[in-house]
Amino acid sequence: MSPLASLDQVRAEILAAVGELAPMTCSGRAAHGMVLAADVVATEAVPPFANSAMDGYAIRAGDTRAASPDAPAVLRVVGVIPAGHAPDVEVGPGEAVRIMTGAPMPDGADAVVMVEQTRPMDPRVEGGMERADGEGAGAEWVGTTVPSTVGDHVRAAGGDLTAGHLVFAAGTRLGAAHIGVLASVGAEVVSVFPRPKVGVLSTGDELRASGPLTPGAIRDSNRPMLLELVREAGMEPVDLGIVGDDEDLIVATLRDALTGCDAVLTSGGVSVGDYDYVKAALDRLGSLQWRQVAIKPAKPLAFGVIDDTPVFGLPGNPVSSLVSFELFARPALLQLAGDPHRFRPEVVARAGTAFTRTPDGKVHFDRVRVRWDGDGY
Repeated sequence: MSPLASLDQVRAEILAAVGELAPMTCSGRAAHGMVLAADVVATEAVPPFANSAMDGYAIRAGDTRAASPDAPAVLRVVGVIPAGHAPDVEVGPGEAVRIMTGAPMPDGADAVVMVEQTRPMDPRVEGGMERADGEGAGAEWVGTTVPSTVGDHVRAAGGDLTAGHLVFAAGTRLGAAHIGVLASVGAEVVSVFPRPKVGVLSTGDELRASGPLTPGAIRDSNRPMLLELVREAGMEPVDLGIVGDDEDLIVATLRDALTGCDAVLTSGGVSVGDYDYVKAALDRLGSLQWRQVAIKPAKPLAFGVIDDTPVFGLPGNPVSSLVSFELFARPALLQLAGDPHRFRPEVVARAGTAFTRTPDGKVHFDRVRVRWDGDGY
């Protein structure tokens, strides 16, 4: 029997054999979940103009230097600027303009006072007493109850991004927030790696997708699990169904899959038994390596590239199939999708109880629960 191969060696061989899909261009929204193949650089400022971050009044900060709740600074309201409208008025000394969130700042103003820090005033009333006719939106005069400083509640032009600024670097996987930023900078088309189409095939006369079980039959759990693992990794799963122990039918199914998929996963039939038809079928299609990896579970593994398509023969045991996918297939599929972050995050933790095992030269993968206790996991 050939010696066991190390986990690091096998994984390195697989990643060395898998390239990246050719980049494509698509709209920003269609790129959700894909990985950028090229940097995105801002071509315009964000925001494109200085605007108000609050509903309130655009003012000259110096006019409110002595303002207080007991002695508001009284300003004449000379106009209103709704969002989406260009200013048609200038703010002079002692003046204010009612302004809505997102509206452009008018000339002359250098700050915004929030509407909550104002109240309607009428200097015609002795002592500048408050009017009793509303909240101030239509008031001719407004009193500010707090002193303002230059720049208060003003979003400067280019405050988020300036033209030429790197928005997202190549290798970024685009989530919903990224799509929003792309829209804000006018990046209507981006270069991305396509989402790989990954075929998933279960094999075995004993497998049933549904219905009652006859003697010797079992439920097919690997295929549904692997399809969703592929989806969770950001790929497009392709259900190849269940094929019985028929070498010719397996070959035909895989041959079709190789023409329509960017990668193929099979489960079962990769060991050394008399009924391991997947191994025989894959050997007919191309050159695959059959490895016994020094890990537990998931020791048997088949891998090869047939007609530029990576093919993974995963073990039939559900836990072994899951572990094998995580250790070997998932990193390779992420590499195919152009994602530089191919491995799960890892943490170092202390064992709560002793692990009992006999040294056997294998890396063992155990299911655990991890908690933070204040100074470590």
